[in-house]
Amino acid sequence: MAEPMNEPMNTAPATMGAAPSDKPAGESHPHDLHALGGVLAAAIRIVASLTLVSRLTGLVRDLLTAAIFGDTGVGSAFNAAFMMPNVFRRLFGEGALSAAFLPEYSRLRQESPHAAHQLASLTMRLLTLVTSAIVLVAEIALLGVLVFGKNDPERTLSIRLLMLMLPMMPMVCMTAILGGVLQSHGKFGPPAAAPIILNVMMAAGALAGFVWKDIPQTTSAYIVGVCAVIASVLQIVWSLLALRGLVAWTRAADAARESAKRVLKRFVPVLLGLGTLQLNTMMDTLIAMWPMLVGPTILGIAVTLDESSNAILSYTSRLYQFPLGVFGIAVAVAVFPLLSRTASHSVAFVDVLRRGVRLSLFIGIPASIGLVVVREDLVDTMFFRFSQSGLSRAALVVACYAPAVWAYSLNHVLTRAFYARGDTVTPMRVAMSMVGANFALNLILIWPLREAGLALSTGLCAMAQAFIVAWLARRKLGADVFDRETLGGCLKIFGVAVVMGALVWAIIHWLPVGGGRWGAITRLAVATIVGGLSYGAMSFAAGLEELRWLVRRGPAGAKADAMMME
Repeated sequence: MAEPMNEPMNTAPATMGAAPSDKPAGESHPHDLHALGGVLAAAIRIVASLTLVSRLTGLVRDLLTAAIFGDTGVGSAFNAAFMMPNVFRRLFGEGALSAAFLPEYSRLRQESPHAAHQLASLTMRLLTLVTSAIVLVAEIALLGVLVFGKNDPERTLSIRLLMLMLPMMPMVCMTAILGGVLQSHGKFGPPAAAPIILNVMMAAGALAGFVWKDIPQTTSAYIVGVCAVIASVLQIVWSLLALRGLVAWTRAADAARESAKRVLKRFVPVLLGLGTLQLNTMMDTLIAMWPMLVGPTILGIAVTLDESSNAILSYTSRLYQFPLGVFGIAVAVAVFPLLSRTASHSVAFVDVLRRGVRLSLFIGIPASIGLVVVREDLVDTMFFRFSQSGLSRAALVVACYAPAVWAYSLNHVLTRAFYARGDTVTPMRVAMSMVGANFALNLILIWPLREAGLALSTGLCAMAQAFIVAWLARRKLGADVFDRETLGGCLKIFGVAVVMGALVWAIIHWLPVGGGRWGAITRLAVATIVGGLSYGAMSFAAGLEELRWLVRRGPAGAKADAMMME
């Protein structure tokens, strides 16, 4: 039913510059479209299942670090320092680098495997040199700030932690390139599992704060930071082991120079196009850290933010990133190789894109609704060491981030459709306009809403970007994403999700379990189980095709799953 991902499909090789085919719809065999759906579902199952494990270990990591640091200045400083390499992980590992590199590498694998090996080797060398140079310059600049700047303990801690974790940056870039190569060979399992190493190592470092009670918070922050750096090295080793026998690393580059130039030429537009959410997150963090890094005023006006703002914003943002990472990113990662390989076949390309959109919304919409409904019990369960004020503020942040989960997911899929057809400029222009809009909204909304204003501006811009990119896909790519059938499917998803949300709301408000932390945990557990089961049951009863796509298996589908796990 589904062909294995590392075998050429019955479509012509596609590159990012591939043009739409002029073949009439009748020339695309229906079996090919059926096979594409099977391959997509198999890839999503592999990536989503391993990403689920990764996100669960990530929740454990966050639970432990939040319990140690709480909504304190140390928590804000640690999360700000970890944000920089973490943003690079998301930009490179989950987006821009793979999106620029993978189509070119896939094309060379079909045309000249020797040149493909050279491209992978050359890209690894160049990227490592460039990012290492950036880290070196940044470390020297930060050292200068420490030596010649004002001696403020919280500011000093933030800078030292940033200096400790900055060396992760070139290593996450290397892991991203290796992950792109693995995906091109149909091995979605190892790159999806790599973040588990990071989460386990950081959780182990955080446990030191529980085992030895007298360790100061600042010392615990340094221990967890060291563990994160060690984990970055282990991720590279893990990826190289997974690639044994698939890539012949070489110093030669003569056959791959032009391909490398094309990858680098696309990289910046792709980085800006796919990195909107991460750039906005970075901007949000810098603004939230303003009281600690700069002072209590902006342009002479007292800010409503404080030393707890970034801890609250950073930890709370992980809650909406859980469903996004488990399923939203999984769909985008799985759909992009198929979009690239069908870029010259209009019917197959649009079919893959529509399936990707519907699968993104199938999880994104109920996730948005569910997170808003359970937000108070969720933050009470996860961040029990926060102050009462911190818990209330965190719940408001969730309420501002969560309504746009569907948009965060959709943007990853729609943007990759442009890249598969060779258009890196259109998504970049939309993304940059959204970054500008986010900055303006940040400066407006922080005054009445504090850090929740940063979350609300990010969510509003993500939703606006989704509508704009979907409209441009029809105009620029000739891909009518929301045709009548797709729109009808989306409306059915929304209807089922609303009913599920009403059921969860009733459980949260009427379940007789009392107050306190254990009451919150009980309500959250019951609401999550009932919500998930009811959504699945209602989806089946309503005949939602997305559920059938995800669970459909057969001999070929099982074979694809097995080969992708290798």
